[in-house]
Formats: sequence, structure tokens, C-alpha cells
Amino acid sequence: MNLARQIEQYLPRQLLELVQDISGQAAKRGQRVYLVGGVVRDLLLGDPSLRSGPRFDLDLVVEGDAVKLAQQVAETSQANLLAHHRFGTAKLRYENFTLDLATARQETYVKPGALPAVTPGTLKDDLIRRDFSINAMAISLAANDYGELVDPHQGKRDLEYCRIRTLHPESFSDDATRILRAVRYEQRLSFELETQTAQLLKRDIPMLNTISGDRIRHELELIFKEKQPEFAVRRLGELGVLPTISPFLKGDGWIAEKFDKARRLKKPTQLPSLYFCLLIYAFSETGVEQFLARLNISAKLSRAMRDTLRLKTSLPLLDKSYLKPSEIYYLLREYEPAAIQANAIASEPSMKHRYLQLFLTKLRYVKTSLDGEELKRLGISAGPEMGKVLQILHKAKLDGEVRTRADEKKLALSTDPPQE
Repeated sequence: MNLARQIEQYLPRQLLELVQDISGQAAKRGQRVYLVGGVVRDLLLGDPSLRSGPRFDLDLVVEGDAVKLAQQVAETSQANLLAHHRFGTAKLRYENFTLDLATARQETYVKPGALPAVTPGTLKDDLIRRDFSINAMAISLAANDYGELVDPHQGKRDLEYCRIRTLHPESFSDDATRILRAVRYEQRLSFELETQTAQLLKRDIPMLNTISGDRIRHELELIFKEKQPEFAVRRLGELGVLPTISPFLKGDGWIAEKFDKARRLKKPTQLPSLYFCLLIYAFSETGVEQFLARLNISAKLSRAMRDTLRLKTSLPLLDKSYLKPSEIYYLLREYEPAAIQANAIASEPSMKHRYLQLFLTKLRYVKTSLDGEELKRLGISAGPEMGKVLQILHKAKLDGEVRTRADEKKLALSTDPPQE
């Protein structure tokens, strides 16, 4: 099957010309270059999402030295080069796209869960090491067979049958992160796990205990970048995967409802952190600490997740018919915004919910017109005295008691008149 027309249809002309030039330079070195990975799968699916994003990220496999080829390409094009000689890989960054070049390689696993030992190999070796048949296809970029599909594991057939299938029985055992990846692809593409693959996945769920927290967290982060990650979370729950990550994790309807609500309230770049905070909303404090340690969560996100539970226990303080804006602000200012938003999403319509939303949408952005330097010029001394005045001004601004710069000056002078 030849996909030359599809390649030219999906890739921007500049990127198309670049990959063709790379293949030409490789040919002069006696090497062959192939387009691999998700782009091949999506070309066969006719997935228009390739065009929708601001950037294109393509994977190329080189039967030869990918790093030297990338260095040669970088010298003749305006690209930033990042090379990893140890792994035989290189990344070329351009303004609107990124190319990952990798030397065709074969992998062996010393023990389950360990990172593989890598040695140079052929395209055949490179494809058999991949996770699923639908990701184990390549397209030749060589002049003599440009556009020809290389599909030794019947990935195209599995696309037609809408199924996720591993390449060999020890796939999940070798690398149990593929369990999370299988579900992510299954839910993104509306596919099903092939029967034997589903059996192998369930058999090897305990192998997730051989995987580092960083790698599991990375797979969860990828799930949270999907359009509707709650589907994958629910499916992981159905398959019995979640308890291996944390015994407190659930993929129930509550999560689905709150994740959906989060997407309607937040910008996409902020969603992963908010998803994590919602994911642990029903955890105990001990459960959260175990989860943070297991996945080696970053300090900033750890704080947001801890704040989520801390604020949850303090919500009764907001359960009043009336609070001044300044009272709301000073009750909530110490919490991470993601924690406040998680509690707002988790709360049913109530005064608490309205107060949380008021803080997020308005109160946290309220600033006084006067700063410390201007207060000095009014004769107010630096130190605790000035801090007291600034807080009084801020509360008054929050509560609408001062509206203009002149109002602030008047209040500042009346609060603490200049010293002679």
C-alpha cells in the first residue's frame, strides 16, 4: 500500500520538503529513513487532528546513525539540535514542528519493569519492540519506494477491526506502562482491547509494581492530556488497574462528572493539575501522602493536592449566608488556586461554591493602587506600621470602601498620619 498522497495531504509543505530532504541526505550516506509512530496510524485513520494543532511532532527511524544524520541536517537548516549519543537519538526543533530521529534499534529487557538495553538494529527490529500493532508500522521515505507502508504485524488490519493488540505475550510484563497506554489508545480511538491482549493485561496488572513512580505519573499525565480522560480512568477501574496504583483510586461516575465540569471552567493548560486534585478528593490524608510518594509528584503539585484536602476540611468556615469579600480573601489566600478550583467543582451549588468562585474570578486579582514606596512618600514608616496600613487598604479595596487612588491616600493618612 502506498501512502504518498496521504503524506502530501496531511503534512505542511515546509515539513514535507524537509523530511524528503532528510531522506535524500540519508541516501547519500547509504541509509534509509522511515516515518513511524502515531503519524502512520493517524494517516491510515484519516485523522484530521494532525492539522488542528499549532505544532507537528514527527518520528523518523534511520537505518544508520541517526545522530550524525541529524547533525548534518542541523548544519544546513535553521534547527536547534538536541542529541543523545548514548541512545542514538536526536531532536530537531523548528519554529512550528519537531522531528525526532532515532537509530533503528533492538531492545532486550534484563528484568520486568527495567529500562531496556538498546543496540543498533534494522527497521524490523525497531518495529517489533513497539507497544501495539497499530503503532508498529512505518512509511518509507526513500526515493525508490517513497510512501510504501511497512506493516509486518498487521497493524492496518487491527485499525480496520478497531482493536488494540500487543505484539507478543510478554509485552506488558516487559513494560507494564503499556497497560496504561493500551487503555489510553483504546479510549481515544473508541477501540477495544483484542481478546488475548485483554487477558494478558489483566494477568500482568501486578507488574505495575515493578515500574517507577515517575513513569506511572508520566502515563497518567498523558491520559490527562486526552480530550476526555475520565473515560480512560473509568476503564482502568473496570479492569482492576487503579488499586495497584493506589487502593484509594476510583474511576466512578463522580470523577466523570467533575472532570467534565473542570473542562468547562479551566483553560486546557491548567487541566492536568486540576484533574490530579479531583482524583484524590475522596482520599484520606494518609492516602494522599502515599500517592504523592508512590508517583514522586512535584513539590508544586503536591502542595495543590494537599491544599485540596486541607481546604475541604475548612469549607464549613465558608458556609455562612454573608461574608465580606475581604473575609473570603483572607480565608482562601494561602491555598493553591488548583485546590480552590477543585473544591469549587466538588461543591454542590451553595454559598461555599459562590464564595470559592468569587475568589477565583475576582478577589485574588484585587490590588491596591498605592504601594510601599508611595506610602513612604506620604510619611508612613517602613516595617510593621506600613504592613498594617497596606492590609487595611487592601481590605477596604476588596470591600469596595475605597475606589480611587485619592480614596486610598485619604484612608492611609487617616489610618496612620505622617510622623514629624
